[in-house]
Amino acid sequence: MIPVRRVFLSLLVLAGPTMAQGKNTPPPRQEEIAPPPAVIVPYDDKLARFAEVLGSVHYLRTLCKAPGGDEWRNSMQQLLDSETGNEPQRKEKLTAAFNRGYRAFASVYTDCTPAAIVAEERYRNEGATLATEITSRFGN
Repeated sequence: MIPVRRVFLSLLVLAGPTMAQGKNTPPPRQEEIAPPPAVIVPYDDKLARFAEVLGSVHYLRTLCKAPGGDEWRNSMQQLLDSETGNEPQRKEKLTAAFNRGYRAFASVYTDCTPAAIVAEERYRNEGATLATEITSRFGN
């Protein structure tokens, strides 16, 4: 019986490090859920420009303390909610366009000047034109 114990103990000593190594193995990788593919909408370019215009108008109206300054940001949020739904890539693209429009004027105008007021009016007109074009061509 003693030789059997020695063989058994020898096996335990040899197998011990192997069993310990098995305990440190990382858990199996879970499959990452990929976001849904980006939906290509024929009016996305115009919508991105519209978002950029909204960002510019939001900055300029806030700078010049015009009434309803926050309504432009709220309009952008409504646009994101209605247009992007479960499409994070489109949401990122439109948000980036809004921020780009905001920053474009933030880097130029630090005070409300007559030129800033004219720029705000022109951008508001461009936004109205874009909204009309998008809804008349692609609306329900």
